[in-house]
Amino acid sequence: MDFRTHLQADEQQIFECQMQSQASYDLTQHERRSANYKPNIWKHGFLESLDSKYHGDDYKKQSEKLIEDVKNMMFVETEDSIAQLELVDIITKLSLTNHFEKEIKETLDTIASVENNNPCISITDDLYTTALYFKILRQQGYKVSQDLFGGFMDEEGTLKKSHLSDVKGMLELLEASNLALEGEDILDEIKASSMVALRDSSICNLDNNLAKHVVHALELSSHRRVRWFNVKGHIDAYEKDNQVNTILIELARLNFNMVQAKLQKDLREASKWWNNLGLTQHLNFARDRLVECFMCAVGLNFQPDYTSFRIWLTKVVNLVLIIDDVYDIYGSLEELKCFTTAVDRWDVGETEGLPECMKICFQVLYNTTCEIAHEIEEENGWNQVLPRLRKVWADFCKALLVEAEWYSRAYTPSLEEYLSIGCISSSVSVILVHTFFSTTHHQGIQEIADFLHKNEDLVYNLSLIVRLSNDLGTSAAEQERGDAPSAILCYMREVNVCEDIAKKNIKDMIENAWKKINGKCLRTPQVPSLSPFINITTNIARVAHSLYQQDGDGFGDQEQGTRILMIQSLLVQPLLL
Repeated sequence: MDFRTHLQADEQQIFECQMQSQASYDLTQHERRSANYKPNIWKHGFLESLDSKYHGDDYKKQSEKLIEDVKNMMFVETEDSIAQLELVDIITKLSLTNHFEKEIKETLDTIASVENNNPCISITDDLYTTALYFKILRQQGYKVSQDLFGGFMDEEGTLKKSHLSDVKGMLELLEASNLALEGEDILDEIKASSMVALRDSSICNLDNNLAKHVVHALELSSHRRVRWFNVKGHIDAYEKDNQVNTILIELARLNFNMVQAKLQKDLREASKWWNNLGLTQHLNFARDRLVECFMCAVGLNFQPDYTSFRIWLTKVVNLVLIIDDVYDIYGSLEELKCFTTAVDRWDVGETEGLPECMKICFQVLYNTTCEIAHEIEEENGWNQVLPRLRKVWADFCKALLVEAEWYSRAYTPSLEEYLSIGCISSSVSVILVHTFFSTTHHQGIQEIADFLHKNEDLVYNLSLIVRLSNDLGTSAAEQERGDAPSAILCYMREVNVCEDIAKKNIKDMIENAWKKINGKCLRTPQVPSLSPFINITTNIARVAHSLYQQDGDGFGDQEQGTRILMIQSLLVQPLLL
């Protein structure tokens, strides 16, 4: 019996166990809670019907021709560095950088090398150009100093008032300031001043595209947004801009449809897996959110070549949600201790005596993790992946158990104590370790333990952003249900302040975490074998902002805010060509 056949036999046993004797646990000893999650709106039949026509050799050839046309027409030797910077900015916003990596690097190398002598880049007079230059180069990992903006500051260290009415310049300045590192006081001042200036500007009197960009930047900077989630909006905006080359727009539209076709295929595969498991009928207290889990994987990497990664991560995030609901909503403290022991020892025998739904949950975790580990080893050449995956799942469950114990004792920890556990229960480590093995190959790469040890600060700050963003988006609903305290409540009680002050402190912590992440990404050598992993890890924080800060709880109410429209736009509706 081969590996997959063995797994299929195990999965069959999951559901046969329902016919066996029920667990001895007396439900009257523990009142089951409910979060009243609404049923899933994305039905399997609908997802199976998604089948875009934009795949195959004909569209691939058309795309390759357009790519060559852009290279030949737009990446040409020129002294107009401003135009080249704007071209790189447009290509980045249209999510086309993977097609022009060599050309972008050559262009920016040239611009950076002649910074001091290039007459086309004024670092003393033109605010917009200077901000664009700073943003693009720092985004691409070049070392560029905040001192570039010194000429725009007055003697008191504040932005000169003469610049505040330059909306285009202020907008680019705000975007640039979000790439700040720790200790860059000039960029801190620039961010504060540009936000005030943009809020005070007369939006109604601005060009429609510029007005939209101002609103979006004030809500959340482009540096902290998932780029692919906004690509359609950028295509629409650039179509109305007569200065943007029509061939570039044509390429962006075709590229979007081709990527969407690939994502639909991946989603159909993930939906088939989820539907075949049949978990929803046994875990009716848990969130059934396959599409939202898939969107998380897409947010981490949308590139067509990363199908396996997206399928694996969709499964992982789905399991994170289910296990989180088992600990938060369903299990008694004694049941959760037993479940945690089972995960820690990786032993199905430890689940004997648990309710059937918790037995099923463990068996699915066990089988799915073994299958993912086996597939990663086959595709990427790693050995002994399973022990690493087991460990992060055990650490995750242990953190959830501590939070369950807090809840059972009605205990409110200090913020420091809360975060020491909350950063682990954020599931970032689970996602990071799966991502590491999914996007790197064994040959020429250091061990995961060594990598994580050297990048503990990166892991912590990513976890901090996810944890705090989650709390900002879900604390009201969780407090209403009587769940364990959030970072907001811990801070309120510890310092004895109101909710607004606590939220401001939490947001400041997110700001500082981003500065540390920016610094880490800028200092990390550009190792080709690790670059995809580093880029994806940063996207974890961006996905958290999308999930929890733009439209509230991204996994709770599927119809809240504009999320359903975004999913339809990205996964269902192609662009007309």
